[in-house]
Amino acid sequence: LKFSAPGQQAGGWLCEPPGTRDKHQGEGCPRAPRSRDMFSRVPDDSDASEFSSDGGWIAWFSSLKGHEFLAEVDEEYIRDSFNLYGLRPRVTHYDNALEMILSDDAPDHSDLEDRHFQEVYRDAVNLYGLIHARYIVSPRGLQVMREKYMKSVFGFCPRVLCDRQHVLPVGVSDDLCVGRVKVYCAKCELQYTVRSKYADIDGSFFGTSFPHIYMLTYSTQLPLDPPRPFVPRIFGFKIHRHKGVITRKREKEREEEASRARVQAVAEGAFADRAPRLMV
Repeated sequence: LKFSAPGQQAGGWLCEPPGTRDKHQGEGCPRAPRSRDMFSRVPDDSDASEFSSDGGWIAWFSSLKGHEFLAEVDEEYIRDSFNLYGLRPRVTHYDNALEMILSDDAPDHSDLEDRHFQEVYRDAVNLYGLIHARYIVSPRGLQVMREKYMKSVFGFCPRVLCDRQHVLPVGVSDDLCVGRVKVYCAKCELQYTVRSKYADIDGSFFGTSFPHIYMLTYSTQLPLDPPRPFVPRIFGFKIHRHKGVITRKREKEREEEASRARVQAVAEGAFADRAPRLMV
């Protein structure tokens, strides 16, 4: 089996397995330079659990530090070839990566030091991330992410006036190696940068549609109150004719709603005038 040179895989961050140092600094995706690799840190004694998982590769990978956002994808979902349609061209060592993901054994220290293992591992991370993006919008995946959402695993909106509204992970693109994961607030409808702990997770592992599908599925979790705009003051007095972004947005929405209501009223009135003539 021939392996490609490091940094030449099809997309994704240059993912180093836990326990390996950053030997390829500066390689990877040129469009999204990284400050550090997702797994470049050398584990210490506190990371013993990273090498003692009783489950397979999926359970081990999901339990790594910084992977709290990720759901543990069911093996049955991965074994269904229908769910993997179109992913083969996006990963270099597809068959080997898929075999690694479905492995019943978690990697040990000797695996993490093996050069060939590291090559396949990078593609396995990318492939698992792409599968993960599809899984979390499935009925079972949405339930798993709902549990995380209710437990505040994804955190809260950093905007003070959103009153600690829960956020959801989102990507800026569905393609690998375009941008890192962000969090989306359904109240102010804005995206924010995540904490550095999660900053090197590829945004394509969640995709651009997940938070919106989630809120359509669990509509009762949509915030009922509109976001409160910040009112700037100088010595306690409001600034004359100053309108923030949210205030302008709310006014525009009210104007559009009133315009639609007027159009609908005119249309209904015209139909009511024509109705007697049609009856005659």
